Amino acid sequence: MKYWNYLLTTLFVAVFLMVTACSSEKKEIAVQPMEMHNLMQQITDVIVHDIFSPPVAARIYSYSSIAAYEVLSKHDSVYAPLAGQLNDFQGVPAPHQEIQPDIAALQSMYLVGKALVFSEDKMEDWNKSWKEDVLNRGIDETVFQNSLQYADTVAKYILAWANEDNYKETRTMSKHSLSNEPHHWEPTPPAYMEAIEPHWNLIRPFALDSSNQFIPEKPTPFSLDSTSQFYKEVMEVYDAVKDTDKEKEEIAGFWDCNPYVMNVQGHVMFATKKITPGGHWMGITKIACQLDSASLIKSAQAYALTAISINDAFISCWDEKFRSNLIRPETVINRHIDEDWKPILQTPPFPEYTSGHSMISSAAALALTELFGKDFHFVDSTEVKYGLPVRSYDSFILASEEAAISRLYGGIHYMPAINNGIKEGRAIGDFIVGKLDFHRQKQPSDKISQSNIH
Repeated sequence: MKYWNYLLTTLFVAVFLMVTACSSEKKEIAVQPMEMHNLMQQITDVIVHDIFSPPVAARIYSYSSIAAYEVLSKHDSVYAPLAGQLNDFQGVPAPHQEIQPDIAALQSMYLVGKALVFSEDKMEDWNKSWKEDVLNRGIDETVFQNSLQYADTVAKYILAWANEDNYKETRTMSKHSLSNEPHHWEPTPPAYMEAIEPHWNLIRPFALDSSNQFIPEKPTPFSLDSTSQFYKEVMEVYDAVKDTDKEKEEIAGFWDCNPYVMNVQGHVMFATKKITPGGHWMGITKIACQLDSASLIKSAQAYALTAISINDAFISCWDEKFRSNLIRPETVINRHIDEDWKPILQTPPFPEYTSGHSMISSAAALALTELFGKDFHFVDSTEVKYGLPVRSYDSFILASEEAAISRLYGGIHYMPAINNGIKEGRAIGDFIVGKLDFHRQKQPSDKISQSNIH
């Protein structure tokens, strides 16, 4: 009898532990990192569809990524929330009911992303399918609904914070005024679009103290004297396009990332929708997370840190663009050197100095190097869905350097804009990596400072 009692007790305990483990496992595996990557891709697809400008796209990526990270970090013993670290951000409230943080995180990311785009229906289709999939895994209905309700609360807090960053106010501000100064920017063919986001320096940064915290040295003084430094820089662009080769053309096209490309056929003009430069680096972030087998919260951290770095680099870059207001190579060359010369890439609609690609790529590379290390080989397939082949890199820094020089190959930037863009982007990335602490207790770091980047 004692033996049978012992056996029954042992079986009961074993079954109890199995049920408990299964229940715990259900909660643990409810949301996989790939689901976050898929949601970020959906946000990118909608950004491309809605043709958001690169700075605005970076803002969307930042707030939606922060929403997901804040939910997860609030329920994690290692990762620390960003409340009190980002400008004017006091954090999000704790839940009052039992929730599943991973579900709430993705739903928060979705709700914020949906609120910041135009095509809400495309976001809603994704969300409906995702929620049905989660429910089919046997998630407790009450906990599931609690998680959705908490996500709604978090999203409202994030959006209220976003509502105070001056974005709305800049929607009604004046357009960029053109001048008669020979060195000032003018609209470029084929669409001759007005300058985008001339007041972007008024947008509140996430980590920088202000838009002018990092000011690059002034661009080379404008001069049409054939012996001047500026003229030499113009001819460098002219010759780069004239003497290009297949590899350089491929590099230029791979990093084009211009959502404003206009095509002209006779009297018909139509746009080709493309990913933004920030969207390209968010795609690289996804690739890095997958290669690293990053957890859900590390993936959220990677998206948040990369997006914040890109966003603040754009604010800083746009501050300089409309301060120096420098004319594009295409305008100078067509007017004074060769009226038939055309750049390989279509010139984007805003002033030349500094190079936005150089700045945001350098900042993003610093963020990703901080998380995944210096010697991180990856195959960049981000542009495959836009008809371009993959390219391989042995580090994020090398990828960012190629992105920067692609602007010379494409014929749209002088070298000072590229070199000083790299310098400023790395300074911004280094500052943000040093300022933001994602860990409750500081972990050993593979932090990369500008002094040891080669």
